[in-house]
Amino acid sequence: MAQREWAEKDYYGDLGVSSTATAEEIKKAYRKIAREDHPDKKPGDAAAEERFKKASEAYSVVGDKEKRAEYDELKQMLASGAFSSGGSGFGGYSSGGGFSSYGGGFSGAGSSGFSGGTGGFNMSDLFGDGGGGLGDMFGGLFGDDMGGGQRGQRTQRAGRQQRSRGADVETELTLDFREATKGVTVPIRLTKPEPCETCHGSGAKPGTSPVTCSTCNGSGMTNEQRGAFGFSRPCPDCAGTGTVIKDKCPDCGGTGRVTKARTITVRVPAGVVDGQKVRLAGQGAAGQNGKPAGDLFVTVHVRPDKVFERSGNDLKLTVPVSFSELVLGGAVTVPTLDSKVRVRIPQGTQDGTTLRVRGRGVHKRNGTSGDLLVTVKVAVPKNLDEGAMSALRKFAEEEKRSGFDPREGWEGN
Repeated sequence: MAQREWAEKDYYGDLGVSSTATAEEIKKAYRKIAREDHPDKKPGDAAAEERFKKASEAYSVVGDKEKRAEYDELKQMLASGAFSSGGSGFGGYSSGGGFSSYGGGFSGAGSSGFSGGTGGFNMSDLFGDGGGGLGDMFGGLFGDDMGGGQRGQRTQRAGRQQRSRGADVETELTLDFREATKGVTVPIRLTKPEPCETCHGSGAKPGTSPVTCSTCNGSGMTNEQRGAFGFSRPCPDCAGTGTVIKDKCPDCGGTGRVTKARTITVRVPAGVVDGQKVRLAGQGAAGQNGKPAGDLFVTVHVRPDKVFERSGNDLKLTVPVSFSELVLGGAVTVPTLDSKVRVRIPQGTQDGTTLRVRGRGVHKRNGTSGDLLVTVKVAVPKNLDEGAMSALRKFAEEEKRSGFDPREGWEGN
């Protein structure tokens, strides 16, 4: 991320706190947003997911004492005009000028440029090894070794270690509706890179070990000075690892990995929705030469159920009933995820009414459950004997005498 873009982020605003907030206030604000807007709490809510992402990014910076200090310093620089609003660099740098060959300063044709000569701005003050320079600050933020500072080198080494981890692996899994709502543990078989058992992931022939790279002396980086700037890049001889393998393992060819088929047990949590990913840390492809493995991401697909539908953590079903059950009232037995339950139908219930059974829906992570929503729908008989038809005619006559009009108040009248 560019310096200006990083500095223009309103991390305090994303957390809903002021820039003078204490570390404890920042932590409380982040936890509140995480509880309310986590994707697991509000599945399918894009706005909540975006608020959660912004809060997570903000907390990763201002929730860290050292990063927060660097972020605040960048914000102050931006407010004071230290970054230019146009162009590509620092405030006041004129595009009409270039680098001077003396004094270590910028020479510029415009009056706003850094001047050279004896009164010029010394580049070593800006990017040099001295404490407090921007090279030290930017090195910590962005991993750029802008002046050979130790913090920049440490950040680059950490970045190399992270990049050298194994690749993430993705697979898919299809579950029945009730397995997904209740949670299930299933085995899946994957073919992926695994640590070599012969060399135990080192890549070196048994009895030997990798040796320190003579080109970079084990740092994994080579440095080059170009005028006022110092540049670092991964060592070409050891690919940034800091070590080289003289005698390679015959089974893995020095990579420390072999491709194998392996069965992995995946625990799918209760309440997973169709398309949701389950992450298994460290179960991805093995890293090269003993580096950590990547992660495994399992995309869960859920088959539709013949009886239930899902609405958030509530379960919905439709139960057929007779006309007399709605008029006279009664009770019907309906299924749940675990067993069955009796649902009372009040006298005079209208067709299409939804009755709620508390706590018989999908189990939540906090220990509570959603509800079961039962919709009653009249089933009209197709074949009645003469006795039933005669009773129905008599009912219709009594219905008219009582003054009941099913279309009273209907707009089509």
